[in-house]
Amino acid sequence: MCIFCKIVAGEIPANRVLENDEFLAFHDISPKAPVHVLIIPKHHIENFQSVSGDLMAKMTPFIQEVAKKLSLDRTGYRLITNNGEDGGQEVMHLHFHMLGGAKLLWPHLAPEKEAKKFV
Repeated sequence: MCIFCKIVAGEIPANRVLENDEFLAFHDISPKAPVHVLIIPKHHIENFQSVSGDLMAKMTPFIQEVAKKLSLDRTGYRLITNNGEDGGQEVMHLHFHMLGGAKLLWPHLAPEKEAKKFV
């Protein structure tokens, strides 16, 4: 069972922001912004490539509700999902990072090697 499934099951504590029968939002334990929340489906889905359009259609209003609850809907936020090892995904359970609470910068994404050029 992955760490996020353990959080859903209540085996690991989390600072929960919002939840319903299908989704959970909780504060990241290693925040990268003044507000850094993770939003997950409660059912284990490995990554964005594995998610159905139907689930995303349900998840979108939940994500918007999280933004409202945190008052980020008015000021703005960044929504990120990392997909796979090269995309930076560390926990293999679909999750979105909602970052906000300040004007966010966008540092260089691949400092170790030159970014691949698309032709």
